[in-house]
Amino acid sequence: MGKTRMAEHWRYRVYQGVLVIGGSLVAAYGLRGFLVPNHIIDGGMTGISILLSYLTGLNIGWFLLALNLPFLLLGYNQIGKTFTVLTFLGVAGLAVWTWVLGSAAVVTQDLLLAAVFGGVIVGLGVGLVIRHGGSMDGTEIVAVVLSERWPFSVGEIIMFFNVFILGSAGFVFGWDRAMYSLIAYFVAYKTIDVVVDGLDESKGVWIVSNRAEELGVVILARLGRGVTYLEAKGGYSEEPKQMIYTVVTRLELPKLRTVVREIDPQAFVSVADIHETMGGYFRKRKIH
Repeated sequence: MGKTRMAEHWRYRVYQGVLVIGGSLVAAYGLRGFLVPNHIIDGGMTGISILLSYLTGLNIGWFLLALNLPFLLLGYNQIGKTFTVLTFLGVAGLAVWTWVLGSAAVVTQDLLLAAVFGGVIVGLGVGLVIRHGGSMDGTEIVAVVLSERWPFSVGEIIMFFNVFILGSAGFVFGWDRAMYSLIAYFVAYKTIDVVVDGLDESKGVWIVSNRAEELGVVILARLGRGVTYLEAKGGYSEEPKQMIYTVVTRLELPKLRTVVREIDPQAFVSVADIHETMGGYFRKRKIH
């Protein structure tokens, strides 16, 4: 690796670290300003830390570090060094910021507002950390490791853990707080999706048609999107066919369907979610 590439590599790592620490600050404010003062918890180790902090009177930051450190060691051995370092920055940042913001003013005592806006802010912070290569919760590392050995997905394992964690809030804070905690967790979960995947979700579209080239020309002209032609063969008819692959935004998908129906109503169309695109030429062309 040359000196220029090495310098770019380290600049990017510093950029990741700064945004991970910034994300931990945002999440800490959501906890301190909204959730913790109203006895509403989040999922994962953060939720357990809130409960233990309430029961013992110790600062939540100590528990965030103590509970997550063993899983960081597991993550180093199982997932990789870069992920572990960025996750440590996220966890340590969250622990420090929750201590710094310990005397922050409570924004609202309305439980529904606290659950919704606290969930949004925590989800925004966690989403920033995840988007830039880290994590802020040890249960995610455990879920990744266990998913390789158990017949369950990472999401299913995390949900299994959180059912018990959120349910325990009912015994400590009361069942109304447990239900508000569930609202906060759901809002945070959806916010994380938006931050990580983006609002302008893309769709990958495969079109098998006997008029593929004509369709491709019209897609270029009317949607301004590039297309790729792929050679295919029918599994039943064994006839040679041509397939189109293109990527459009969610809002452009209805127009693409209209174009396909106009040109070839018999075409087979398959649509899949695209969470990220890199390289190539996805930028929209100007159309008239």
